[in-house]
Amino acid sequence: MTKEEIFAIVEEEDVEFIRLQFTDIFGTLKNIAITASQLEDALENKILFDGSSVKGFAPIEDSDLYLHPDLSTFCIFPWRPQQGKVARFICDIYRADGSIFGADPRAVLLDACKRAKDAGLNIFIEAECEFFLLNTDDSGEISLKVKEKASYFDIGPLDMSENIRRDIVLNLEDMGINIKASHHEIAKAQHEIDFTNQDALSCADAIQTFRMAVKTLAKRHGLSASFMPKPFGNENGSGMHFKILILDKDGNNLLEEDKKLSKKAGAAIAGILHHACAVSLINNPLVNSYKRLKPGFDAPVYVSWSSNSNRSTLLRITGERNNQIRLELRSPDSATNPYLCIAMLVYSILEGIEKNLALEEAVNENMYSNEITNIRKLPSTLKEAIEEFKNSHFVKEKLGTHIFREYLSAKENEWDEFNNAITDWEIKKYLERY
Repeated sequence: MTKEEIFAIVEEEDVEFIRLQFTDIFGTLKNIAITASQLEDALENKILFDGSSVKGFAPIEDSDLYLHPDLSTFCIFPWRPQQGKVARFICDIYRADGSIFGADPRAVLLDACKRAKDAGLNIFIEAECEFFLLNTDDSGEISLKVKEKASYFDIGPLDMSENIRRDIVLNLEDMGINIKASHHEIAKAQHEIDFTNQDALSCADAIQTFRMAVKTLAKRHGLSASFMPKPFGNENGSGMHFKILILDKDGNNLLEEDKKLSKKAGAAIAGILHHACAVSLINNPLVNSYKRLKPGFDAPVYVSWSSNSNRSTLLRITGERNNQIRLELRSPDSATNPYLCIAMLVYSILEGIEKNLALEEAVNENMYSNEITNIRKLPSTLKEAIEEFKNSHFVKEKLGTHIFREYLSAKENEWDEFNNAITDWEIKKYLERY
């Protein structure tokens, strides 16, 4: 939309407040709210904020940052009042001198997309987003005491939250996000909503919008939404699977040749697998993330790929929509920063194709059934992921020194905090026995 069209909509729809949204390096959505009277300043990129107050952003001596709204992301929140409506823009971040702020995760993804386009690649992604809808206790805190016992594809009354899911889907579509499907997932109180095909940047924007909508609408229904990867020990965790389509500048599918997997597809897969361990700290950013990456819980353990529908591998080939070949990446979880996660995915694909990396043999059998010794494993703890991340020149180069340093420091501190914490498991296991 043009600025003139946005001004007209704000006036016609009685929009009173506008949120200027951005994302920190850990994937948390932030915003500054302005009144409609300040819209002109916002569209002229004059809204300033203190970058030193956002963890991992700017030092206090160089903290003035400006929000540049992306006009294509303008939308009105459908769940807000019909009088005095609230709208939003997703913003890019710039320095006072007009240069791009390199610690903005969206800027990292924008650069990755530009490099892909310069290489003649257009990368499209369908995201499959999983989450939990949980009860709250009398004090308003999230509770793991779940009454619902529904499982995969169950319907009401077993699925006690299908109306909430319906409300989320309708609100997202009102905001311009096209939904492919929604359903109950395998674990109790777990749900999935899938987006239709969209370019890589739009996909990341949609994920951030989705998270905000899910949490807001769950509260309105008296529940709390959580994107914690694995809140229940003996249940599946929440993943964020990406189905990837790569087209050339003429719209041809680069992943297939004579209805078979192309050489470029093999190189792209090789690139993803080559850097899978190094980017695990981004794809799976929490101590809790590695409780999901265990055998038998519908999540990958080995750095492997499958040429068929084998869901035990990290990456598999899917045949959908007129048998059009796509890749499905299954390792990221629900807590990942989508901008950094998708940026690293794009860069891995680019490096694989540019260097024509050799593809290892496919694994088409269930990888959970036997112990496998000749294939690399993904990191099994946050500590292992930190070491892989720390030693990767690829990750440091693509993220930029600032994000790399700040992200690494925060995750090292998180691991130290975890190691110093006394868990409920330890109390139950040892307190009376010793």
